[in-house]
Amino acid sequence: MKLSLDGLLVLDAIARKGSFAGAAEELHRVPSAITYTVQKLEQDLGVQLFDRSGHRARLTAAGEELLKDGRHLLRAAVDLECRVQRVAKGWETELRIAHDGLIPGARLDPLIRDFYREGAGTRLRLSTEVLGGCWDALVSGRADLCIGAPGEPPPEAGYTVRYMGDVDWVFAAAPTHPLTTTTQPIPTAVLRDHRVVVVADSSRSLPPRSSGMPGGPDSLTVSTLQAKLEAQVAGLGVGFLPLHLAAPYLRDERLIALQVEEPRERLRLYCSWRPRDAGKALKWWVAKLEEAGVRAALLGTHSGGEAGSTS
Repeated sequence: MKLSLDGLLVLDAIARKGSFAGAAEELHRVPSAITYTVQKLEQDLGVQLFDRSGHRARLTAAGEELLKDGRHLLRAAVDLECRVQRVAKGWETELRIAHDGLIPGARLDPLIRDFYREGAGTRLRLSTEVLGGCWDALVSGRADLCIGAPGEPPPEAGYTVRYMGDVDWVFAAAPTHPLTTTTQPIPTAVLRDHRVVVVADSSRSLPPRSSGMPGGPDSLTVSTLQAKLEAQVAGLGVGFLPLHLAAPYLRDERLIALQVEEPRERLRLYCSWRPRDAGKALKWWVAKLEEAGVRAALLGTHSGGEAGSTS
């Protein structure tokens, strides 16, 4: 390796200060040490980095190219040093958080903002899951923390589970849908004659879960709860929706609530993590999720969240 971080540091200082003397002053070195470092770098690379013909040190084309990418290396080195120091102090380099689609990502933004104010430097990686996807992410190691995981946890041991709240459901259809003129409560046999919109379970390893909606021969499967909501507003199908998510659309009559013979029961949501893996970042998030006000904000005004695959 002919390049050194110290050589790049000197090169950067000269370029910014405009002279070898200015770089020596900034780096608290004698000018001869700066000159030696540059000469050694030029000798090792076999190129001239500075044009010394004028009063001011100017980079050659080769020097400009080296400095451009060299500054990326210097920043990466500084970042690496900081991360190593933070890990030594107990902060994770990265924290992976899986949240169910029943909790919109925007509701996590205030928590993320507060976490960044800690200055921990931990990188956050968020994923949105459906139905059993949150549990699958935790069990398979794809996530360190899951928020709003719906339904009962899988039998695997080794993680802590905390109850968050419940989701209430409403069966809804667009105003133009023929079911809105059907006598209510609508029998299950009648529902099977109409297309339902379902969200696919995002599990990769665990057996996929079902929302329990009695489906017929025709269904529309989407990948997110938001896509399901939009499809039902567009009249492409019917199905159960989280009440807190559907409420604005019910108020302005873009959706109509219908009574059905077999209503969907409340769904319990949980947060979960592996305590043996808890560094300072995970502990910070767990402490926040223990606060009733934080849970209420995540679950919405109806004290419910959103679950995975819904129909």
